[in-house]
Amino acid sequence: MKKFLIIIVSLLCCNISLANNLKIVDGDTIVLNGEKIRFSGIDTPELKQTCLHNNEIVDCGMSAKILLIKKIGNKTPECISEGKDVYNRTLAECFINGKSLSKFLVRSGYAFAYRKYSKKFIDDEDFAKANKNGMWAMKFKYPWDFRSR
Repeated sequence: MKKFLIIIVSLLCCNISLANNLKIVDGDTIVLNGEKIRFSGIDTPELKQTCLHNNEIVDCGMSAKILLIKKIGNKTPECISEGKDVYNRTLAECFINGKSLSKFLVRSGYAFAYRKYSKKFIDDEDFAKANKNGMWAMKFKYPWDFRSR
């Protein structure tokens, strides 16, 4: 009973979402119980964005989405809201088993610290870059540069 009360209090005062209804839109956007959530502080490649690895084209945007799908599995993310963006999406950091999905994506090399909005994931990006994880082993455009073309 005590654990149940802690969950209820957390839901009411900390903006944590728990749901069974989940759709993964792309590497940094999900829909949880009908609420569109954009992961704050990171940016992943667009779904149609490609990278070049050993002269082969890689669907790096789709790879980021698939990585997120595998990480979430059949679990339900818990998301802590940080407000809304200009598109009225909820900005949040989401977790699986207490581990940040954003941190995971950045350290895996399929998301970037979105320095324009946050400094939170810079160390994780430095780790991915130093270890040539994910896109850091490829030729790529940053997602914000890809979108501005």
